Amino acid sequence: MRFDSVEAYDPPERVCRYDADMDIMHPLRLEMIDVALELLPFHRTQALRALDLGVGTGAFSQQFLERHVNSVMVAVDGASSMLELAQSRLREFSDRVELVVSDFRAIPTKLLEPDTLDVVISSYALHHLNAHEKLAVLKSVVRAIRPGGWFLNADIVIADTPDIECRLQEIRVEAITKRAPAKDTRFHSLEATRRYLDDMEEIEQDQPQTLKQDLRILRESGITNAEVFWKELREAVTGGSKESAT
Repeated sequence: MRFDSVEAYDPPERVCRYDADMDIMHPLRLEMIDVALELLPFHRTQALRALDLGVGTGAFSQQFLERHVNSVMVAVDGASSMLELAQSRLREFSDRVELVVSDFRAIPTKLLEPDTLDVVISSYALHHLNAHEKLAVLKSVVRAIRPGGWFLNADIVIADTPDIECRLQEIRVEAITKRAPAKDTRFHSLEATRRYLDDMEEIEQDQPQTLKQDLRILRESGITNAEVFWKELREAVTGGSKESAT
């Protein structure tokens, strides 16, 4: 992950269309968030301390705070423009949200003190890290989760083999081109869509892992019971609970 991959999310034109683009490129993201939140075993009135890694425009944090009415959220993102949108979206929860501008690799240590978090969530963010960076970040994050706390990630993955990945990419391009408004010239043909996605992923330094790699990284970070809870094509919900030390 390069710092310019974070900066790719700061331009006003990228930020203002982010949610609309997510609807086109990742129409199942709200379903994925629902699946993740349904897994949490905590009562909705329980006071929880949560961390959102890569809050973006705040969709995941919003759903969490609506369900867990006495909980607080630390929302981290490297792009200040994204945090401004998240602040607007989360306005009604302003007394329960702390917004922090930070690269994942440099989160203030005061936010990651050992055994201080009940829940860590993330969506469409960690795939910007390579495997080494992801493991380092998750180790520090998991240390901050209390025993019995949960980590949940909704993100993209790649196939184990090039031939399957090629077919999944074909399906992806066809679906995005079909969903996009006719007036959106970025997606007016299969070739245009493919070109736009390639350019975007290069700028944003996308580095998704396979599902097997992601689960291995999670288990090595301290979520030893890591599982895949939902998967469709190139998107998955993974995570698990932090077990008590023996």
